[in-house]
Amino acid sequence: MSAKITRISGPVVACDRSELFAMGERVAVGKISLVGEVIRITTEFAFIQVYEDTMELKIGEPVAATGSSIMVELGPGLLTTIYDGIQRPLITLQQQSGDFIARGAAADALNRERIWQFIPSQCVGASLSAGSILGTVQETAAINHKILVPPLLSGRLIYLVEEGGYQLSDVIAKLKTDKGEEHNLYLYQRWPVRTKRPVGKRLTPDLPLVTGQRIIDTLFPIAKGGTAAMPGGFGTGKTVTQHNLAKWCDADVIVYIGCGERGNEMTGVLTDFPNLIDPATGCRLIERTVMIANTSNMPVAAREASIYTGITVAEYFRDQGLDVALMADSTSRWAEALREISGRLEEMPAEDGFPAYLPTRTAEFYERSGKVQTLSGEVGSVTSIGAVSPPGGDFSEPVTLHTQRFVKAFWVLDKMLANARFFPAIHPLDSYSEYAAELGQWWSKLSPQWQQDRDQLLRLLMEADKLQGIIRIMGEEGLSDHQRKIVMAERIIKEGFLQQSAFSPKDRYASPEKQALMLQLIMRRLNQMLDDPSPAAEAVKKFALIELIRLKDDLGSDESDKILSWQGGS
Repeated sequence: MSAKITRISGPVVACDRSELFAMGERVAVGKISLVGEVIRITTEFAFIQVYEDTMELKIGEPVAATGSSIMVELGPGLLTTIYDGIQRPLITLQQQSGDFIARGAAADALNRERIWQFIPSQCVGASLSAGSILGTVQETAAINHKILVPPLLSGRLIYLVEEGGYQLSDVIAKLKTDKGEEHNLYLYQRWPVRTKRPVGKRLTPDLPLVTGQRIIDTLFPIAKGGTAAMPGGFGTGKTVTQHNLAKWCDADVIVYIGCGERGNEMTGVLTDFPNLIDPATGCRLIERTVMIANTSNMPVAAREASIYTGITVAEYFRDQGLDVALMADSTSRWAEALREISGRLEEMPAEDGFPAYLPTRTAEFYERSGKVQTLSGEVGSVTSIGAVSPPGGDFSEPVTLHTQRFVKAFWVLDKMLANARFFPAIHPLDSYSEYAAELGQWWSKLSPQWQQDRDQLLRLLMEADKLQGIIRIMGEEGLSDHQRKIVMAERIIKEGFLQQSAFSPKDRYASPEKQALMLQLIMRRLNQMLDDPSPAAEAVKKFALIELIRLKDDLGSDESDKILSWQGGS
């Protein structure tokens, strides 16, 4: 006798016979087998969050246990594919049911019909540990996909296919464990989304994730394997900034999660990304990208799962020794899904109605990032960058505050900068990065005085910010000549270095060499101006500071050797 639905409250369903279920188990809900997950068990009832629309569901309909948790499929075919929050391929679902996903629709996450050319790299009889590389598949022109022994499985290789074309359902290898058990291995594997994949050893992030955006790389850098949050109100450019990072950062694989965003925003992402050319490879950017789209009109429970689906996919590519950049837009929508599910369960609310376990869940997500030594001995990383959308731009709300506790880079998007068309609209005084000191040694190879120049730049911005109070009350006439020079230095820094246009062919991406040399040149010229005894207006002309603002558009990253020899002014 199967369990029956006894209560329906939006995406939360209760059923009897709770002894049939385990916590976190995937279940089939109703006559059309909606996907659900057990999230609470009492002596009488099992409570299930349903990842699909529960409209038309009735009391008394059956609930069937599956014996497994929510899993994702990991293997060739992930790249270039667009999934929903529970890893259903949206293009396939569209072909089945049209532009809107039908209730109960199901499809394999990975194409079972496609033939993949597998090149083995092991020999029969070899002793293999968890995470060992069985062979490779050239998935796209950009990524050579490594086929791994699943985690938690090791033994002697007793069968391995020859080089050739195989489907995902074909057995490519057999492994015999020390206990004498035989396991079939395939081109793909499955893994529970809420369990982080094991690694050999966690390493200290010591290399920068180069984004090509000067305000990030120079002032608030992030390391490969690091974590960053990008809080900002409506219209401050969170999504556009993440698109820029996805296109220009030097990660091997991009995992983009559209979590609860508006449909029109995700439509732009889904239509633009397949057509963008990857500047690193010359191929389409989508060929090294996995996209997870769970828009605001999709079931709220699937929004909560999308974050875990994305981070599990990122960990899988990390285990192949690749550097992965994960973009989550936005974690506030994910937190709102937690709040709605918690409310349906009638849990005691904490701050602003969010559940008391919001900090724990936030920490669990960001702590799955990191630079690691994989089980096969390679080095890979997952860098997580989460956008935060505080209601009304209030950075004191719980999601922003708790996120700030668990990330080491905090890029505050400022509404006034965005309104002034200053992009990236990252506030240079409210933002920070704890990776700057760790990455200083790497940057000092490009410019020995990088750390000194960076620190002085920030000091000038702070001094100029203090002077704005005098200017608002008395005007610039109330400033001394030296103070006017500091205000001019702020303008040079902001317009000539921090501001960056995506429409400028030479400045939409700035290489590390261009950034380091520009910083060195600008700070040298500003120091000369500040030390010069002539009046501010004359010093500006003398050292060609206005022309210096245009330098970023005059010289591209391939012309960085000309920066220090730039002869504007006297």
